Amino acid sequence: MIKEIPPVMVVGAGLAGCEAAFQLASRDIPVLLYEMKPCKKTPAHTSELFAELVCSNSLRSAQLTNASGLLKEELRKCRSLIMEAADATTVPAGAALAVDREMFSSYITEKIRSHPLITVISEEITDVPQDGIRIIASGPLTSETLADSIVRYFGKNGLSFFDAAAPIVDAQSIDLSIAFAQSRYDKGDADYLNCPMDKEQYLAFYDALLHAETAQLHRFDSESQKDLTVFEGCMPIEVMATRGIDTMRYGPMKPVGLTDPRTGKEPYACVQLRTENKEKTMFNLVGFQTHLKIGEQKRVFSMIPGLENAEFLRYGVMHRNTYLNSPELLTDTYATKKDPLLFFAGQMTGVEGYIESAGSGLVAGVNAAALAVGIAPKKFPETTVLGAMAKYVSVGSCGKFQPMNANFGIIKPLDKKIKGGKSARNQALSERALRDLNAFLSADSSISAETEDDGETTVSV
Repeated sequence: MIKEIPPVMVVGAGLAGCEAAFQLASRDIPVLLYEMKPCKKTPAHTSELFAELVCSNSLRSAQLTNASGLLKEELRKCRSLIMEAADATTVPAGAALAVDREMFSSYITEKIRSHPLITVISEEITDVPQDGIRIIASGPLTSETLADSIVRYFGKNGLSFFDAAAPIVDAQSIDLSIAFAQSRYDKGDADYLNCPMDKEQYLAFYDALLHAETAQLHRFDSESQKDLTVFEGCMPIEVMATRGIDTMRYGPMKPVGLTDPRTGKEPYACVQLRTENKEKTMFNLVGFQTHLKIGEQKRVFSMIPGLENAEFLRYGVMHRNTYLNSPELLTDTYATKKDPLLFFAGQMTGVEGYIESAGSGLVAGVNAAALAVGIAPKKFPETTVLGAMAKYVSVGSCGKFQPMNANFGIIKPLDKKIKGGKSARNQALSERALRDLNAFLSADSSISAETEDDGETTVSV
């Protein structure tokens, strides 16, 4: 007699929850999918459809020289529902992948509701479920009641409610003929890169900040605007500039204890960059939390000496965002360290973006399915975006943990240098990732590989 498999509980029918539910059901695991719509909606949602795109309809780059494009290809190889829906509902967007919002969400909703192994329950979950295998994918606007329960479950430091993050740049794009390594007063190792400014450069930068456009708040952030702009611990750099011409020079841009090797003197002002990871492939702009528009960030922050040609891996953000202190709480399968049967997925784990959320849901769903049939979970290769994201949320960075988009900076570096610049390097990273993913899907004993007619490898437990 075949033992009946108990259903896995999935909370939330956003991109991560739908992907997780689909991965489970595709592996013959019954699913109870709890979604509070239409009974209750977050301030961001207007539709009763699943996987609603509340901001842009763009899923970003489709090219393999971009980490977002690589992630999409990885998801296709893993038979992602989200990518299936995206490819079926595309609209013209140049080198990006954009979708018809309503068609995209309708496609996913129909697939989920019509699947014989998925039971959709229109009900709000207000407490962390305690029994069986379960995946919480309630999103960055998790309801207050469930958020309170998560805090009680993990402790008061387990959950953050605001995302205040400085921009991150690719280390290889920093001009090291200008930026120099030094810790203030030479205390400890030279762990910072310093971008010095003379008075003329500082005044031009100050003026640009004062006149730069800030991002328009979503309606669900507007009530929090006061908190975002006056909270001293994460004050936007542009707000700091309005407090006086020298405020930044006594704050994050203070030059004391630093010597510009080109002049042998202390700079007039200085922007410090701190490494984001042990490999030192990413650096953040210390103290540069910001609410500027992305285009304005690129324009204004490229005025910083040494960052004229910087590649921004993540732009600064300040908005309402419920997310876990994942490095303390999650493993690289998105399971909790406290209870290996409890998974989290989506933006609340610290991945940032539509496709990234789907990717976390896929990894959580695959591993929850493995547990359901008595197989040990397996981590995806760190050379893939799927594996690198899982590692990032479970390990974090050198500083305070902040949500992160898919980017090549979090992926394990290549063993050798590639000629041809950034594009050639990124292409090599993508080729390695897809090669390693194919090998992983083919060889892993808990994940059997299936080959379609076109030779593409797909995954199933």
